[in-house]
Amino acid sequence: MPGEKMDESAAPLRDELQRLLAGGEQALAELFSEHQDRLERMVHYRLDQRLYGRVDVSDVLQEAYLEVSRRIQDYLDRPTVPFFIWLRQITSQILIDTHRRHLAKMRDANQEVRIHRDNYVNASSHSLAAQLVGNLTSPSRAAMRDEILNQLRTALDGMEELDREVLALRHFEELTNNEVAEVLGLQKAAASNRYVRALKRLRAILDEYSLFSQE
Repeated sequence: MPGEKMDESAAPLRDELQRLLAGGEQALAELFSEHQDRLERMVHYRLDQRLYGRVDVSDVLQEAYLEVSRRIQDYLDRPTVPFFIWLRQITSQILIDTHRRHLAKMRDANQEVRIHRDNYVNASSHSLAAQLVGNLTSPSRAAMRDEILNQLRTALDGMEELDREVLALRHFEELTNNEVAEVLGLQKAAASNRYVRALKRLRAILDEYSLFSQE
């Protein structure tokens, strides 16, 4: 495959390329649909809370698909990353642009709005904490929710940003270690080591509040 740099053992990835080359627009639509749940999870998790009610996840994905359709030949000419990672990169950029458009409109003299300019929308301590509390606390612990959220945010703020990102990618987007390495531009061993380190630290935080218990 021209320009291909992917792992030669990744047969499913090569199968996707073959489908795209043979099936044209129909194959692209089918493959996008197959990955849609994962892309939707990423957008939902990373969408700025200030845009809830203003921006629909499906609108972001529709815009992403149009951009994917426009750029698919460039990818086929040089498929340097797995197809899903390429889809995620484009969807992430659409999400960044969406934030930029909408949050810029919300700025006024009394409100400073941060607009992401990186090549991905970073996982924030706030979003990580909210997901953890939502996933791990039982209804009987609801009265402690605000206190736990604040403690988690403080602890997560103490982590390196890249470690928070690894946690978000592995746990909330459910990416594999290889996919995390591709997304962040890390060696596979480095991505794995960062995940183990971040998970140990997170487990210590959660154990302090017995958040692994659902009873």
